[in-house]
Amino acid sequence: MAEALVAQRGPYEVEVEAGKSYLWCACGRSATQPLCDGSHAGTGLTPVKYECRESCTVFFCGCKQTGDRPFCDGTHSGL
Repeated sequence: MAEALVAQRGPYEVEVEAGKSYLWCACGRSATQPLCDGSHAGTGLTPVKYECRESCTVFFCGCKQTGDRPFCDGTHSGL
């Protein structure tokens, strides 16, 4: 299994819509960060599905090291 790459050292602020599903990139290789574009193929890593219950702003993890997947938990500050 490959190791996740750090896409950026901070969260991605994303407006999400109620009733929609989002696939958070867990590998750090996606060109459409913070969302998955399939670049994880062959890495052994898989995206995390987030189902939005209400429209709001969320902060998806950019460093891919969070303990609260797919959300930022501040882990990037220690990298």
